[in-house]
Amino acid sequence: MQNIEKVQKIIDNVEEVILGKNRVIKLALAAMMAEGHILFEDVPGVGKTILVRSLSRSIGCSFKRVQFTPDLLPSDITGVSIYNQKNNEFEFREGPILSQVVLADEINRATPRTQSALLESMAEKQITVEGISRRLADPFIVMATQNPIEYDGTFPLPEAQLDRFLVRLEIGYPKAGDEQQILENLQLEHPVEKLEAVMTDQEFIELQNDVKKVHVDQKLRKYIVELVNQSRKHSDLELGASPRGSIALMKMAQAWAVVNERDYIIPDDIKEIAPSVLAHRLIIKSKSRLRGADKEKIIKEIVNKTEVPIID
Repeated sequence: MQNIEKVQKIIDNVEEVILGKNRVIKLALAAMMAEGHILFEDVPGVGKTILVRSLSRSIGCSFKRVQFTPDLLPSDITGVSIYNQKNNEFEFREGPILSQVVLADEINRATPRTQSALLESMAEKQITVEGISRRLADPFIVMATQNPIEYDGTFPLPEAQLDRFLVRLEIGYPKAGDEQQILENLQLEHPVEKLEAVMTDQEFIELQNDVKKVHVDQKLRKYIVELVNQSRKHSDLELGASPRGSIALMKMAQAWAVVNERDYIIPDDIKEIAPSVLAHRLIIKSKSRLRGADKEKIIKEIVNKTEVPIID
């Protein structure tokens, strides 16, 4: 794996801007390396947008931010054809979705029709405008944010779209010492403006290809399937994870192994990432929710009860 040493350079680069959040940075980077999309669900002001900008700058990718609002139209995302009177032809004007890293800010504020405009791009890496399909750039990663506290004027993401996100992450508040350092760093200018790329977008594509080569033992594939199957049988869950959840768990485990400087996965990789990969794919029964059932706790319970394979 020729590019594995560059992973730490990306992490170190982002940590110049995002302080005290090493694990979140690693998880987000691993999801990008696994060619997955990320949903950041957290309160406003904790650095979701800055983290996305820092990651995109570090890997030399083009970046576009879309502020989702109730009046946002699908054409505002995908682009639109406009008639040019000079040459009597329609010209396609690209929307922000044709960037390599797209930030869908406050995605749950847009209508379901507009949210669905992202679905084709996330699933197929292409968009269709007026019957013409256009391939999206490589790498292509959607990072969306939503506020879990504020519900007025929001439209919850449908299950089909939630399932397209490889992971759901929370950043959380910084520690007091880190927050003081943030104030000092921001006194003159924002540190993200000085951030330089540590690799090109083509080198990052090579890194994504390295992730696909990470060895997955047959016993660990069986372990992943068993974990997902247990989610479908759990008494507190109305809906467990789909086969897409199994695929996501394996791909994320491969990327997590690379982040930890290995070219093979171990059971601890799967245990570590399972809540981030599976929680948003589950639906808790109404009665269980009233009793205080929690998705992350259910996943940890499943992980603790499932026999861990012994790998030679």
